[in-house]
Amino acid sequence: MKHYTKGSLRSFGASTPRLGERVLIDPSAVVLGDVTLADDVSIWPQVAVRGDMHCITVGARTSVQDNSVLHITHAGPYNPEGYPLHIGADVTIGHGAMLHGCTVGDRVLVGMGAIVMDGAVVESDVVIAAGALVTPGKRLRSGYLYAGSPVRERRELSQKEMDYFTYVAGNYVKLKDQHIAELERDS
Repeated sequence: MKHYTKGSLRSFGASTPRLGERVLIDPSAVVLGDVTLADDVSIWPQVAVRGDMHCITVGARTSVQDNSVLHITHAGPYNPEGYPLHIGADVTIGHGAMLHGCTVGDRVLVGMGAIVMDGAVVESDVVIAAGALVTPGKRLRSGYLYAGSPVRERRELSQKEMDYFTYVAGNYVKLKDQHIAELERDS
């Protein structure tokens, strides 16, 4: 099967979500509007991906864990361009994280319960600790661990930690494929 959604996709206005190959959207998740999910993306239970006033793109092999929220910042008098949400490839977004109108590079780990706010830029190869708050407009540079509320650079990542990004992304691709097989078998 190309992907598995079980009725979790919703159009909004003239925009309908676009899916790559082998995408899993859990039946309890909602993906709506101007959303593009690349190949092997997994959207887990109770996730909301709401591209209703701007676009959302999610790169290949990215995993969005349970109860996370992905949204945008609309264009208006206080922010004429708005902020889309762009997430790179091989990103793992932990349970209950919130990403709002920001840009996240490739090979990033967003810890459980972390919040990344409007206009923030997270470069590639970054770890954001659980519960961290990335304030509006903040830039997190590549190769570091960030923690705290508000977030601060804590230390440089080791090569072993950097290698972990693609390992964990690949592991979630395998798990996603197992879930798709079971859901297809049960339908």
